[in-house]
Amino acid sequence: MRSKAVALLVMVMLACAKPAQHEKLMDVGAFELVDHDGRPFRSSSLKGRPALLFFGYTHCPDVCPLTMNNLAVAKKQLPQEQQDELRIVFVTTDPERDTSAALGKWLKGIDSQVVGLTGDFDTIQAGARTLGISIDPPRKDDNGKTVSDHGTQVVAFSPKTDGGYVLYGEDATVEDYTKDLPKIIKGENP
Repeated sequence: MRSKAVALLVMVMLACAKPAQHEKLMDVGAFELVDHDGRPFRSSSLKGRPALLFFGYTHCPDVCPLTMNNLAVAKKQLPQEQQDELRIVFVTTDPERDTSAALGKWLKGIDSQVVGLTGDFDTIQAGARTLGISIDPPRKDDNGKTVSDHGTQVVAFSPKTDGGYVLYGEDATVEDYTKDLPKIIKGENP
């Protein structure tokens, strides 16, 4: 029994170490939020473009800045034409604190081409759920600090199908993204 449990654990760990390909495309659905410049942003603007989508918050102490910086570093290794084609979208899970201005300031230090989105929490949560990503309303932790519990997945969207088809976990590295981005930009499986 113990050996079966260990084998299962190893299989799960190996599965989590690589991006997951999805047989069924994930649909982000229709939504409208506000970008980091205060302009309306509709999900339809992602159609026909390769995109990476991540839910997080600017006050996050670890996973969010690491993930966004990994994406930015990998993107900068692409030829300029591909950098301009790829859209990276950061959707806040803490819209009360992450205003358009706050997102703009935070993202400027990461990559000025990243689109930051904020808006109504219920709209954000519904959009995340359509992708199978869990986010909870921000809450106070035991020390009185506001935290946002959220999934740490990055979803890659194909320019050919407009569907999310690759899911990266929080353990994805710059090297993983660097290797995969040229194929994602073409709508190919990495």
